[in-house]
Amino acid sequence: MKISNSIFVIIMILFFSSKAHSAAEPSINKGDNVKGNIYDLIVKDMDGKNVKLSDFTGKVLLIVNVASKCGYTPQYEGLQKIYEKYKEKGFEILAFPCNDFKGQEPGTNEEIKEFCTSTYGVSFKLFDKIKVLGDDREPLYQRLINSESVEKGDVKWNFEKFLISKDGEIVGRFRSKVKPESDELTSEIEKYLSK
Repeated sequence: MKISNSIFVIIMILFFSSKAHSAAEPSINKGDNVKGNIYDLIVKDMDGKNVKLSDFTGKVLLIVNVASKCGYTPQYEGLQKIYEKYKEKGFEILAFPCNDFKGQEPGTNEEIKEFCTSTYGVSFKLFDKIKVLGDDREPLYQRLINSESVEKGDVKWNFEKFLISKDGEIVGRFRSKVKPESDELTSEIEKYLSK
């Protein structure tokens, strides 16, 4: 009886220690944090390398799903303008090509990069092509569209914009029709840069 009690105790210790360990692990890429902070997530750049979003701590971010063959594609020009205007103040644009809307981003990462730089002189950060809709939606977008701090719901089209504060909180959401250089958006960027 003593042996079986000892085994029971060992099993229980192992069980509870594994539970405690798993509870302490960060929720990297699960996208299930509805509080709206993105810093525990990891994304891939255009070369397939992992990028921790926490690397952008202290910067105001604008996250945009982009496409090369969309009616809103000329917004690349406006995005580049506001990037140049605010980058020295701690502003970054993170652009995620997406083919979810009528196949308007069919190119490879290399083709997308070439198009963006040669056509619009884009110098802000471009990331790996992702999905923003459906079950295989990028965890970052799962987080963005479910945050309690902005309007919830699916991304409706290309060039939707999410504003992120210096501490990684989702603080603004702007639909595709809002131009990057509009007062509606730039006033919010300036507000969070000044905090």
